[in-house]
Amino acid sequence: MADRPPDNSAQRDSPSYRLPALDQDFLLGDSMRGVRFLLEYAKAEEALRAWGVRSTIVVFGSARVKPGTPWYDTARAFGRLASERGGALDGEVGELRNNVIATGGGPGIMEAANRGATDVGAPSVGFNITLPHEQEPNAWSTPELTFRFHYFAMRKMHLAMRANALVVFPGGFGTFDELFELLTLRQTDKAPPIPIVLVDRAYWSSIINFEAMVEHGVIAARDLDLMGFADDAGGIWRELLARGLKPHQNLE
Repeated sequence: MADRPPDNSAQRDSPSYRLPALDQDFLLGDSMRGVRFLLEYAKAEEALRAWGVRSTIVVFGSARVKPGTPWYDTARAFGRLASERGGALDGEVGELRNNVIATGGGPGIMEAANRGATDVGAPSVGFNITLPHEQEPNAWSTPELTFRFHYFAMRKMHLAMRANALVVFPGGFGTFDELFELLTLRQTDKAPPIPIVLVDRAYWSSIINFEAMVEHGVIAARDLDLMGFADDAGGIWRELLARGLKPHQNLE
């Protein structure tokens, strides 16, 4: 009687025997952080290219703003206006689109802007982030352009790298984070000269005294020119155009 082959189940069941691409413990380990970072870049990049999203208008603001309130209604109206006039409706899937509405993907102002794009049949992007209390994607971003990130840095990179403009509604820490990220990139010439518009001058003037920063010498007077203000959807659009936004045209 032939000898039975030795039992190799321990070898086959060992974590080291798993294919690396199928080994979740390995992929989520410290040594693979760089690979995970690359994956978060590549997955969103591939989808955005497939949809021809060449440039975006990034809209940010508080996730706590409720439907039916002035800020929400203004953000929704702007999402409609920018999608109609900016170039998001220029092509079908796979063709180049410009000035597509892009948000952080969550509720509040972000939902409103995505919803406005949907109102006119335009695609829009939602760059969601995994949070301790899980953020749900809003129901208005284009499903194939609704992403989720673990790393804030990669999410910020995707928000910034295609941006033709930044429109910032009233918000809290997260909104300030995105605003000052883009202002710093502009101030240091690490990003192209995109228009930045703050919505509701009364809110921003009551929260941040930009002129006092000039008086204390921590920024230059010319840095105040990096941003403008507007109070309604039409005013936002006009301010973006006055600051150099080119409808139907991609970022240089």
